[in-house]
Amino acid sequence: MSEHRAGLVAVIGRPNVGKSTLINAVMGRKVSIVTAKPQTTRHRILAVLSLADAQIIFVDTPGLHRKAGKAMNRLMNRAAANALADADLVLFVSDATRWTSEDDDVLKRLKSCRAPVVALLNKVDRVHPKEKLLDSLGLMSARHDFEEILPISAQKGDNLDELLALIPKFLPESPPLFPEDMHTDRSDEFHAAEVIREKLTLLLHQELPYGLTVQVERFVQEENGITINAVVWVERDSQKGIVVGKNGNVLKKVGRSARLELAESLQQAVHLELWVKVKSNWADSEKDLLSLGYEAP
Repeated sequence: MSEHRAGLVAVIGRPNVGKSTLINAVMGRKVSIVTAKPQTTRHRILAVLSLADAQIIFVDTPGLHRKAGKAMNRLMNRAAANALADADLVLFVSDATRWTSEDDDVLKRLKSCRAPVVALLNKVDRVHPKEKLLDSLGLMSARHDFEEILPISAQKGDNLDELLALIPKFLPESPPLFPEDMHTDRSDEFHAAEVIREKLTLLLHQELPYGLTVQVERFVQEENGITINAVVWVERDSQKGIVVGKNGNVLKKVGRSARLELAESLQQAVHLELWVKVKSNWADSEKDLLSLGYEAP
């Protein structure tokens, strides 16, 4: 009988290469929010996948990025770096359609990583003609001595079974580290705040999503469902008007969309109330960030 294995698998890459999409796909459920905008993932999130002979704890990390000007960006970079230090295996995700200087930056960090590194070339469904993929695999092989290089499509599910078969080989023999019915280390309140932020990010354009965060102030189980009161924090008065929208239209649309998704994931009725408040420069104040639920790794 084969030994049970368990360990931490850090999913690392530049912003917007599909790390959260990959984790949601292998989990078969939404653990992390996903948008087309970089830096959607701001927190280190554990996703626990219990298989017959292994427990894989994926660590979804913020994308490592160069511009760490604000305190929030520095916290995000530190969260990703800490995940690397703790990992039994690192999955380095890059976009098969393009390599950037930010990918180079991430790769430099991996050079000093003690854990084995598997390279994942994501978005292979967008590579045309298919012969180009051989070139991409060859280039990746020359960049670093990876344990394995696997072309995948997180969105289409290509090669994800192969990935899940590969990962346990790199994990230490260990009993499960978490209860087998647990899927994430994050609470329902955290998930609610993230879903609201996702809907805001999808609806608002340009830079505004980076200047807002969501804090759940009340999450109460009642007879007829769950009541959630949440505050959308922005940095300036002008942003407040944009988030609320004309006649409150933007906030209403966000509230409805978030409520429907939360009702489905929590499998009960959800009553959601949203407010928008201004906290100047919250994203550049470590004290404000900690009070708003961001972690200092």
